[in-house]
Amino acid sequence: MTFHVVVGAGPTGTATALKLAESGDDAVVVTRRGSGPQHPRITLVAADASDADELTALTTSAATLVNCAAPPYNRWPEETPALSASLLSTAERTGAAYLNLSNVYAYGPVDGPLHADLPLRPTTVKGRVRARMFLDGIAAHQAGRVRFTEVRPGDYLGAGAGALFNWLIAPKVLAGEEVVFPADLDAPHSWTYTGDVAGTLVAAARSDRSWGHAWHTPQTSDIPIREIVARFAAVAGVAAPAIREMTPLELHTAALADPLMAETVEMQYLYQRPAVLDGSRTTDVLGVKPTPLDDVLRESAAALH
Repeated sequence: MTFHVVVGAGPTGTATALKLAESGDDAVVVTRRGSGPQHPRITLVAADASDADELTALTTSAATLVNCAAPPYNRWPEETPALSASLLSTAERTGAAYLNLSNVYAYGPVDGPLHADLPLRPTTVKGRVRARMFLDGIAAHQAGRVRFTEVRPGDYLGAGAGALFNWLIAPKVLAGEEVVFPADLDAPHSWTYTGDVAGTLVAAARSDRSWGHAWHTPQTSDIPIREIVARFAAVAGVAAPAIREMTPLELHTAALADPLMAETVEMQYLYQRPAVLDGSRTTDVLGVKPTPLDDVLRESAAALH
């Protein structure tokens, strides 16, 4: 019986485990508290994924090891290295193919569309963390020690996702309050549905063509902040609120008050310029198509009502 180990039970980890289970495979979901989705083919395990011995015991005989976990946003630099080292070591020890869920931070600022084969030139702390994870994994792949691939989504949409849309846009729209967002409100911006991230991970796990490459998720939309606010309001059946760009002073004040907002400051380049991902290769090779934007926004609105 084919089984997979999924580390992390956030929206993407949960959706990935469920897609695997609903298609007939077994999944072991590993979190510190043993939380996760309920399904007859899913086993929930409480364990520390940064402990390679503990994770190896759970992963022995698994087909794939899927990393959907990440330390809290404000503790990435301190906690990610141990988690990353454990995942890679576990894959090497067990022979499980290793899929890492990442993002676009490692590219650094780029003029033009983001392609999955761009060089990694991170300019931020979090970007260097993401680059290191990929470079270590791809080096092990090229040396023949593991089979490795990485999936890189754009900005998240979807119920429960830890994303600026869910923090700063959706609740304000539904409450009829002004949206104040730290971005160029008219710059094209890629949005990725968490369910499509899971679909890309599952497709990559089952394709011999995925290994040794990075893959962008197909984007639900590339519309600017201003447009997605209006679109969300229309789908939710409420009046579109006023929207304006957060001033540098407001962002500084928010960063002082909230450690998560503080971590968004170094990523401002992704919001102050076009940030558009090209996911066409994923659709062409892995067959993953994006979920329509209105369907995603409808789900988000229902989750908050």
